[in-house]
Amino acid sequence: MDFLIDFLMRLLVQFQSPTLGFLIGGMLLAALGSKLQIPSAIYQFVVFMLLMKIGIQGGMEIRDANLTDMFLPAIISVLIGVVIVLAGILFFSWLPGIRKEDGIATAGLFGAVSASTLAAAIVVLEEETITFEAWVPALYPFMDIPALILAVVLANIYQKKKKEGGNAKVNVWGIVKDSLQGSALSALILGLALGFVTQPERIFESFYDPLFRGFLSILLLIMGMEAYTRLSELRSVAHWYAIYAFFAPILHGLMAFGLGYVAHELVGFSPGGVILLAILASSNSDISGPPTLRGGIPTANPSAYIGASTSVGTPVAIAICIPLYIALGQIVFNL
Repeated sequence: MDFLIDFLMRLLVQFQSPTLGFLIGGMLLAALGSKLQIPSAIYQFVVFMLLMKIGIQGGMEIRDANLTDMFLPAIISVLIGVVIVLAGILFFSWLPGIRKEDGIATAGLFGAVSASTLAAAIVVLEEETITFEAWVPALYPFMDIPALILAVVLANIYQKKKKEGGNAKVNVWGIVKDSLQGSALSALILGLALGFVTQPERIFESFYDPLFRGFLSILLLIMGMEAYTRLSELRSVAHWYAIYAFFAPILHGLMAFGLGYVAHELVGFSPGGVILLAILASSNSDISGPPTLRGGIPTANPSAYIGASTSVGTPVAIAICIPLYIALGQIVFNL
């Protein structure tokens, strides 16, 4: 009962926070028919800045950290991404009226990671004074890349078997290369490399860090407008996508929280790290995933997988999962 009260209080506070306020504001603007448009170039720049900040900070921490501490959380992250995709494909295979390619693409997108949710979670954890290892955001690619690769590989194998029979061959390295060359992962990996190899503390403290929250508010405003726009697309496909998009982030986060707790017991993974890992798992890709899946699974319907992710999955991850796992973490770890 105490957990439920704590969660509801945190959910109420979250609705009053600027983090969620900009997301809801964007949805309201779109619902009211506002003509406000934010150019895609600004959106791409904002995403680049956020990921560079996260990457540089993670790289600086990795430089000074014991890399063996990262090993188990990194393996767990890979496992989470793979399990989410396989479980999602199994779920959609049981349902009527779901095309195989659409189910695989949706599962892949929910197995991948959202940069906007990650950035929002970092801000909320800092406001709650919950500390975590600065390299935890660097677990992003360990979850994101395997999920996207697995989804594209399985979709291509399915399509080739339909056309060619049993002798299906898929260019796995080509998929890996495309994933690594995606804009979101490229920015994050660049930031990690710069933070690890160089000494960027001064430019980080004077430029990237002070601008982080402002850029995040712009990104969430854009995400809110996009979420409402995608709702009309989601209505055109099976309602199962909306049901999955609502419940899957919560279940994925619970699985990650449990595995993170194992890492906490075995290698001393911090409570804040466990919470952030759960939020990473509950998120669904809004930047790197869609273009990767568009190119890798061209026969899949974007209205299904992007509509489910953007219009339902991301708001659930930010509005519900962030306060949920903070409340759960405070109870489990007595924070």
